[in-house]
Amino acid sequence: MRRNIGYIDYAKLFSRLPSAVAVIQGGNSYPEINGTVRFYEVPMGVVVVADIYGLPTSEEKCGNPIFAFHIHEGTSCTGNEDDQFADTKGHYNPNMCEHPYHAGDMAPLFSSDGVAFLAFLTDRFTINEIIGKTVVIHEHPDDFMTQPSGNSGKKIACGTIGYVRRGRQN
Repeated sequence: MRRNIGYIDYAKLFSRLPSAVAVIQGGNSYPEINGTVRFYEVPMGVVVVADIYGLPTSEEKCGNPIFAFHIHEGTSCTGNEDDQFADTKGHYNPNMCEHPYHAGDMAPLFSSDGVAFLAFLTDRFTINEIIGKTVVIHEHPDDFMTQPSGNSGKKIACGTIGYVRRGRQN
């Protein structure tokens, strides 16, 4: 039985500081990618809002890119020569669910001339559970089937999630 937990006043929600934020930076192959992912705690879970700029574009009429977007269990946007973001590790998946039911599996980013905006509600994690984890943008869309990561390709941008206090990321 579902409980009636009310509604979200988004105008009021977005007029306040988020509970947490990740500042996104592109890797060596896509240094122009930048943006923020904001996390707002609400009674039903967490509202995730992403503003991303500088995504790769396509000249094809039906080729506007779609990018996989996940929370990863690693705590650093560092890596090695083969994978600049290797230290982000795998998808955040504390309940050991199959893909796409990992707690860190999120809606994809749809690019419009290199810009993506996304807002959604999730109850797969709390703010406290994701602090210090990383947000990763992948080169390809998530197919929502292939294990363990949806065949989403290489990691092209990353940010670490931190609390927001007095207008700053901590």
